[in-house]
Parts: sequence; structure tokens; C-alpha cells
Amino acid sequence: AGIVKYHNIRSVVNRDGDIVVLNRNGEIVVADERGREKERYPVVPGARIKVKDEGKVTLGKLLVEWDPFTTPILTEVSGTVVFRDIVDGVTIREEFDEVTGLSRRVIIEDQEGKLQPRVSIKAPGVGDTPDAVAESIGETRGRYMLPVGAHLLVPDGSEVHQGDIISKIPRETTKTKDITGGLPRVAELFEARKPKEQAVITEIDGAVEFAGFVKGMRKIVIRADDGETKEYLIPRGKHISVHEGDRVKAGEALMDGSPNPHDYLAVLGDRELQRYLVNEVQEVYRLQGVTINDKHIEIIVRQMLRRVRIEEVGGTEFVVGELVDKFVFQDENEKAIAAGKPAATAKPVLLGITKASLSTDSFISAASFQETTRVLTEAAISGKTDDLRGLKENVIVGRLIPAGTGLGHYTRAEVLSQGADEAPVAVEEPPVDDAIDSDPGSEEIAQAG
Repeated sequence: AGIVKYHNIRSVVNRDGDIVVLNRNGEIVVADERGREKERYPVVPGARIKVKDEGKVTLGKLLVEWDPFTTPILTEVSGTVVFRDIVDGVTIREEFDEVTGLSRRVIIEDQEGKLQPRVSIKAPGVGDTPDAVAESIGETRGRYMLPVGAHLLVPDGSEVHQGDIISKIPRETTKTKDITGGLPRVAELFEARKPKEQAVITEIDGAVEFAGFVKGMRKIVIRADDGETKEYLIPRGKHISVHEGDRVKAGEALMDGSPNPHDYLAVLGDRELQRYLVNEVQEVYRLQGVTINDKHIEIIVRQMLRRVRIEEVGGTEFVVGELVDKFVFQDENEKAIAAGKPAATAKPVLLGITKASLSTDSFISAASFQETTRVLTEAAISGKTDDLRGLKENVIVGRLIPAGTGLGHYTRAEVLSQGADEAPVAVEEPPVDDAIDSDPGSEEIAQAG
């Protein structure tokens, strides 16, 4: 129980008296009588809110309802519908739905690319005849672009009320929803590939402005409070998920699709990218009810973000554009600062797991994965040395792997020889763990000389 508060919600009351949400990123907050927040629920555009702002609610009360299978395009104003660039057989066609037995009008792509199907809402006309009404229709109150695949729900010349649904965009429900359908998405994320349906994301916080068309693409301007502006071009036929005047934050998508992880890294930094990748991978498994601890995915993501690209060398021996390990970069910077030289600067780089594996410091580990000939050839040409610090390279050469609680103790063990004819004597500290001590394979003894 508590008091409902609307947060960042822009809404209208439709003809049925329901409160309809118009914008994204809105939330309903439930607070106690002292104003302390207890719960927070996100709401989507087109959702119908069943409680009023500052209203009291009890446990189990319905707050919001919405259609999970479609994304609606709603009108914010009342008026008369006027079609623009909606031509039968060119930008719209009639389709028969075998499931419902009903026909529907679906927006299709204009082959020539000149038409931009849209619905304008104009001030209603007056008159005794249809022609008189049509001639007296007034100024444009609202304009809504229709993306390819949208289902048009209103006829030309009809009257609409604010909050009415003009069109619906069906969500992708026909795709395979089992784990085999989700695994390509996991591979796409771990390989840091550019998504097939890539979304444009904003680089700054600000308000959305539409600035017409450029070469057939919709131009969106994001204007920050300090006057800074960024322009983005949205390809035709794509659904723009923001409206004029909406407030957006850096990293938000302006259209449907998945953001490019490299863009996400450039805009929001490595910490936010790590959260995004972990959450996106978990989404695939959550859909199947599979529970995986975040730490397993975080280990992989950490390796993907281990490298940085040098921008300024400062007083170090790096080369501009060189990819180096984060820890090596930090060590070299500390040495440069200690010597009174300027530090180098770098930007984090996202590598797919294949590329990250091939760029490891150990050439034995890299050669065991892919492109064996190339890796070994480059290692030979550059005279590389493998310190055998990782697991894979030690397994390959048959050494004890650097893992376990007794690692530190046995690393410090020394072997001395008292003479050519006498047996070698191992000088070492008492074992740390009885289990390690009793394991004959846990101790490596080599004879000097």
C-alpha cells in the first residue's frame, strides 16, 4: 500500500476516460506516507494507467495494462485524419490474416524511395456536405510517420480523439524463442559484432527535435541544455521511438533495434558497456528459465575489455594506435610519472572473444586456438618469449598449472645439489595444506647441474 506518483510521464485522457501514456522512459513510483520510495515500475507508450497521480493504492491493485505484442503509434491531438503518401500497391497493401480471418492494411516499402507514408491530424472541418467539410479542414495539429510493417487502423478522413491508436507495429513474435534462436544473439554479443538491426543512439542528453528529411532519411537533432547539438539520420522505413520534445539521455536508442556495442562504449564508457553485455546475455538465458551467475559472463566480458588503444604516448615507449593490455599500460604510466615524465593516454577497446584470444600475451595459448601458423610465424619473427603464466600454455607444455592454494608456497621452493654423486636434497618450507603435501603430483623437483 502507498501513494502513486508519476515520474517523467506525458499522458492524455482518451475517449474512454483512460489515462494513456505517450512517451518512453516514464515510471510509476509507489511511495509511503512519508514520501519514501517503495517500488518503481516502468511504463511503455500506449499503456493505460489505472490509478491517478497522488492516488492511494493497496496491495494487489492493478496499476497499468498494455498490449505486449504490438508497439502503438498514438495521436496526441484530436482532429481529422489526412493520409499523405499512402498509395495502394505502392506504400500500402491489403493483407489477409489466416489466424483471425480478417484483412489488414500494412505499410510497405516504396521501391523508388520517394514517398514517406504518414498520417496528419488536422483541425476538423465544418459543412453540410463531405466536399465542404474536406475543403474547410484546418491547420495540421500532428504528424506521424508510418514505418514499414505498421498496420494502419484508421481510414482517411475519419475523426480521431487524443489517445486513439492510429497504427500498430507488431513485435517480433514469430522468431524462434527457444535457446537455439537465442544463441546467435549470444555469439553476436561475445564476438562484438555490429547488430543486423542496428539502432542509432544519442551521444548527449537533451531534447528531441525533428528537422525534416535529408536524402530520404529523417533528420533528428538532439539539443542539450547548454546549446550543444547533435544530428542523426534515421533510414526511411525504420520506426523512430522518440517524439518531438522528448527528453533523452546519452546512450538511448532513437529507433527500434539493438545498439552497436562499440558505439555504446564510446558514448557511455566501459563500465556501462560491461553492464549492458552481461544483461543482454542473461536475457537470452532468462527467457528459458536458465539461471547463470553473473560472474561467469563477467569473466568473459572482462577479457573482451582488457585492451586499450594508445592516443598520446607521453613519456612512455608506446606507439600511437597500439593495442596494449590495461595492466601494462598502468605499469608503464606509473614508471613514467615516477621518472617525472608525462603519462600516456588511451581509450578502452572492445574485442570479440576470438580476437581477444588471439591477442593474448602467450603465443602458445594463442596458437592452440586459431590461425596457428600465423601466430607462431609472427612470434618467431618478433622473437617473442612466453613466460608460461596462464593455464593453457602450462597444460600444453605439461607443467603444473598456476592455480590452487599451495601455489605461492611451491613457487618459493628451491632445489640444491650437494655433489655429483649424492642425491639431491629439496629445501622447502613446511607444506601449507595436508592435501597438497599428500599429492605426489603437486611438487615439481628438478636437479640442478
